Amino acid sequence: MSLKGKTLFITGASRGIGLAIAEKAASDGANIIIAAKTAEAHPKLEGTIYTAAKAVEVAGGQALPLVVDVRDEAQVMAAVAEGVKAFGGIDILINNASAISLTNTESTTMKRFDLMNQINYRGTFLVTQQCLPHLKKSANPHVLTLSPPLNMDPNWFKGHVAYTISKYNMSLAMMGMAAEFSDVGIAFNCLWPKTTIATAAIAGQMGGDELAKVSRLPTIMADAAYHIFTQPANTFSGQFLIDEDVLRTAGVNEFSGYQVDPALAADRLFPDLFL
Repeated sequence: MSLKGKTLFITGASRGIGLAIAEKAASDGANIIIAAKTAEAHPKLEGTIYTAAKAVEVAGGQALPLVVDVRDEAQVMAAVAEGVKAFGGIDILINNASAISLTNTESTTMKRFDLMNQINYRGTFLVTQQCLPHLKKSANPHVLTLSPPLNMDPNWFKGHVAYTISKYNMSLAMMGMAAEFSDVGIAFNCLWPKTTIATAAIAGQMGGDELAKVSRLPTIMADAAYHIFTQPANTFSGQFLIDEDVLRTAGVNEFSGYQVDPALAADRLFPDLFL
């Protein structure tokens, strides 16, 4: 199955994993709605919606860059409408936008608490809700949310309660919607990396350049997402998926090319949270 002619709505697609997924789908000739906040270059972060659009076009797809804050209902509604007007519908939604703060309870400001919950949980719910009428019309509709499997080990809560709950709420939303819309044929799944991924979040929150060296590239998540999108939506739903496991199922057994340092032994890679 190819993604040629399919339309993907990707939140937070100006950089990192969102952009990698956009480029992978674009290589098939897909249409990409780039829904992200960054319209002007940031002094500390690479990429804008316009540089992402250029990358999509270079890869072989069509791009529609839109300034979207997933916390803003009016902006989300307008972006969905504009995307549908441009490409005729929406076939795949990727809830990639996310906020992180690995702070303990006493150190988490309510401003940061609200940001994480408004982007991670509320944003995922809102964007999915607005895309649903169009996904229902697609031949093989998928919703993929970048959130972890539900692991109730207290170890994953104790150091960053607010962040963990905001991410788990994304996963709970997908689990619930998979059941709610099982008779409609829309796939709702979650995807999470086995190892840390070298993105801006790594640099800013989890250890910077040193951690990046023992991480994988965003392309592993893009390749796993692509495999998911090419599965039959009416049977491949309600799953908490791990990037490496997805690719092994697809026949991939060599992963060194996904590493920031290809020469690094696999057992030295840093495992991601929640696994």
